[in-house]
Amino acid sequence: MPPQWHGQQQWLPPGHHPSADPTSSLLLPPSANAGVNNTPQKEKRHRNKPSLSCEVCTVKKTKCDRVRPECFACQKRKTPCQYSSLADMIEESHRAQGHETPRKRPRTTKKGDENSVVFSPDAATPIRVADLANAKRINASMPLGPAAAAAASSPVMYNPERPASRPTDRTPSRSSTGSSPTLLSNIPFSHPTASNLFKVEHPFTNYWTHQGGLAEVIHVLPSKEQSDILIATYFDVVDPVYPLIHRESFEKDYEDFWIMQPTDSNHQDGSLVALIFVMLAMGTQFVAIPSPDQKEQTAEFYISAAHQALRVINYLGRPSIRTMQTMVLMIYFLMNDNHASDAWAFAGILTRHASALGINRNPATVKPQANTHEKQQRLKLWQAVLFQDTFFTIILKLPPTTMHSDCHVEDLVTEVDPRSLTLYDGATDVTYIVSMWKLANLVQPNICIPRSLDLPICDSQASRDRLVGSFQSLYASLPSPFRTFEEQAVWGLASRNKRLARQMLFLTSNYYHCLMLVYADEQVVESDVYGTLDSAHEAISSFFLLHKLFPEEARVWYHFQHRAFSEALVIAELVKNRGNEMGMVPKMMRAKDDVLRMIGILGVMSDHDVVARTRVSVLSKYI
Repeated sequence: MPPQWHGQQQWLPPGHHPSADPTSSLLLPPSANAGVNNTPQKEKRHRNKPSLSCEVCTVKKTKCDRVRPECFACQKRKTPCQYSSLADMIEESHRAQGHETPRKRPRTTKKGDENSVVFSPDAATPIRVADLANAKRINASMPLGPAAAAAASSPVMYNPERPASRPTDRTPSRSSTGSSPTLLSNIPFSHPTASNLFKVEHPFTNYWTHQGGLAEVIHVLPSKEQSDILIATYFDVVDPVYPLIHRESFEKDYEDFWIMQPTDSNHQDGSLVALIFVMLAMGTQFVAIPSPDQKEQTAEFYISAAHQALRVINYLGRPSIRTMQTMVLMIYFLMNDNHASDAWAFAGILTRHASALGINRNPATVKPQANTHEKQQRLKLWQAVLFQDTFFTIILKLPPTTMHSDCHVEDLVTEVDPRSLTLYDGATDVTYIVSMWKLANLVQPNICIPRSLDLPICDSQASRDRLVGSFQSLYASLPSPFRTFEEQAVWGLASRNKRLARQMLFLTSNYYHCLMLVYADEQVVESDVYGTLDSAHEAISSFFLLHKLFPEEARVWYHFQHRAFSEALVIAELVKNRGNEMGMVPKMMRAKDDVLRMIGILGVMSDHDVVARTRVSVLSKYI
């Protein structure tokens, strides 16, 4: 049984719970509720104009700063903050028009408030404001995390009654719904809300003070033992799929980081701090925590800490290899967290940084004096940026931005030290990177660009045959473990080498998904129905195998799940349009079984995921 999470970032042994409610660590202690005003509300006065303040402030006739989800006054009173439906409607109207709702300045903290407490989503013990000196609170609209508990000077209490529809629902996407027909924020692909970037719903929640600096971020690190568990989870689950960080070098810097004295925190490498936090965030997404809501809050807090560390070191003006590694992982985190448009915008900064640092250039040209290790890291980083951009554009039908490069995939192979890799029948991390790199080079000009411009992928049957032949030649050149796709063989591979099994499943999913798009294109040439069904079956089968081997990972890798859903949609459409062949063609029966199996998997996930619930209803209409 995996270790469990509770309270102030503390691992508890299996079966040990401080209460029967797994989310009890998020609730306020009884002493924290002592000051709640339980007197009955007075009857509302009728007004000639609608009130934009919250209901409690309107009744009590107190100043309300009108901040969502909680106003400052309600946080001080420790009372639930609710707005009328009319006030919410006016707020949404102002957002849509780009106007700010008039705010009222909250009253300053009185002298007697130093005994108030702050409480964070991931802290079990309230902290007195008197202990939090020489700082002020920046973002009054968000509950305070441990960083604010270390630096805030206003008495704020975390309210466990979040405005989400259910604690177990996936956070709705806060992304734009108009820029791409296949954004994760679009129905039926997600659960959309209005776009509100860089305002209240900024993807990196602000828990931080202006004066705190890097020391404030380092202060909220979990214990060394807990960090070790999350970092190990990252290398077990995430690193096989995206092997862009040199583990030996990182672990040396990581251990040196923990040896340094707390007094030296302001002299730490901010890019290393940011990288550690984003790895903690990714590890948290895959670790077993009793409360899904607490797991989500903890991961989002760590990603906010990573972003704050980048801001402290001015990452926009001073990019580096390590800051770019951090940004690549932050983009994957945002995708897993259902912020597709935010991830796309952040990826734009990443590609600009890659060009500014010359990561897209041949290291032998721009860094001739660099050692072999540095050149290899630059090539691996460029492959990570290229791969992320290519298959992100496949999902979003947007143009790729990593087309200009003189890096050669062969250089990565010749400059690798084979002693640092585990060889398995010709398959290594480098051969996986090379395979993904070659696939991206084939997909960008032939699929990404035409789809982003609404052009046909193939303008004749002959061009389709040539493109399919290029895909098949690439697949035949892969090491044999990456072409092992019978279910029993995959199970055997996973029992011997889980890292390689994960790489094989991700490579297979991307390859067959792209091949499905080639066969399904029908703008000029009639689509190849059975070629589409075969490719879609192979692609979606990789998701089925991932779900069998690593069920929790299948829930988290949201872009993998999104690809599988889009493949199920393609299959379902073909099955619906050719229903008369259902009883005569075995491939049509297999196709229907694939859709039903996908509905079954999403049905299990729908107990805790509103997006999966929506996708089940969409697919069910075809069957």
